Amino acid sequence: MNKKILIISASLRKNSNSHALALEFAKGAQASGNETEIISLSDKNIGFCKGCLACQKTGRCVIHDDADAIVQKKMINADIIVFATPIYYYEMAGQLKTLLDRANPLYSSDYSFRDIYFIAAAAEDGDDVWAKAASGLEGWIDCFPKAHLSGVIFAGNVTKAGAVSDSPAMKKAYNAGKAVV
Repeated sequence: MNKKILIISASLRKNSNSHALALEFAKGAQASGNETEIISLSDKNIGFCKGCLACQKTGRCVIHDDADAIVQKKMINADIIVFATPIYYYEMAGQLKTLLDRANPLYSSDYSFRDIYFIAAAAEDGDDVWAKAASGLEGWIDCFPKAHLSGVIFAGNVTKAGAVSDSPAMKKAYNAGKAVV
């Protein structure tokens, strides 16, 4: 059965390395017959969570902006969610963290996602670089008992835009997407 894969790309930079990895994951997933959609946060207006918890009663956030459609229509119905982000100071990009906070209405919903993938790119290299950011994502995943972190694709030592094109992480991203069945 084909999977519905939502890829959320958090980079704001043109020709971003993390976005290139996301595109490669999508290409592999499509080669296996899966349906993919990529949403870039670069042009989205997403406000900060107010912590009011009204969404736990209503199933919707009290803030009405671009996060509404992403959370209420896209994330809730995806079989697989892929989060792609640049690493800033050993952490995910702020716009991705803001979206995760705004996804609080999913907590009490009948969400479809089970598999979560984490794609990251950074100027630094080493497992400790992506692990800190992945830990933050795993905290979010832990709130969804039916979901789990299914894979991490990381490209280190990619500072300039487009530098990832020569990285072995591109093949890893493609193969990870292609393995989704």
